[in-house]
Amino acid sequence: MFEGVIISELLPYIAAGFAAQLVDGALGMAFGVISSTLLVSVLGVAPATASAGVHVVETFTTGVSGISHVLHRNVNWKLFVRLLIPGIIGGVLGAYVLTSLDASVTRPFVMGYLACIGLYLLFRAARFPPKQREPKIVEPLGFAGGFLDAAGGGGWGPVVTSNLLVQGAQPRTTIGTVNTTEFFLTLTISASFLFHIGTEGFTPEFVHPVLGLLVGGVVAAPFGAMFAKRVPTRVLLTLVGIVLTLTSVYSLSRALGWL
Repeated sequence: MFEGVIISELLPYIAAGFAAQLVDGALGMAFGVISSTLLVSVLGVAPATASAGVHVVETFTTGVSGISHVLHRNVNWKLFVRLLIPGIIGGVLGAYVLTSLDASVTRPFVMGYLACIGLYLLFRAARFPPKQREPKIVEPLGFAGGFLDAAGGGGWGPVVTSNLLVQGAQPRTTIGTVNTTEFFLTLTISASFLFHIGTEGFTPEFVHPVLGLLVGGVVAAPFGAMFAKRVPTRVLLTLVGIVLTLTSVYSLSRALGWL
């Protein structure tokens, strides 16, 4: 699989992986969306193969990121347990749907919803002091986030992190918990994809982007946890709103054929 790897061809993907994971580790979202968009739109990789490749990479990056968040005490273990099992169930189902059916019909609606959530988070950050409280709707979010993450090549962070923040969850521990849970989710989804489509989609042309994303993502993973721990709550809320709005609007435009 790694025969003929050319270092110079890896560099753009290393940079993309580094940037995507830095954002994901700090704000709890965007690695899957950024990476999947690069593979599908720029390289013309099939959506199922792209999602499988991104989840293989995320197995490593979320592992490193999760360890970093644990060390920085950014994890709410009660929330972690509530997200884990529903997320895994949703992820397995989403992997089956993407490899068996066309899930593109629902994607514009999901992206439109997330764009609205992003704008609402910006409004909250600008107008109100954040009122922190324990989120009540958790398990359905875990299931929906896992399903959309597998079926859409990204969605765990945007769906779960944003909706927990809307309910008043503390941004630092929410981001850390969602990132840590994501390791187990991506491990399960990667295994599901490999079971359904095998390794035939991992052609030599696919090695460079996947390997580059892996190297860049692993290098960047420890820095996101440090950022999330040190940045004030309102700033984190604002940055999450900006990233969620921009990525959702972009994905919505692509889904509707505007780009």
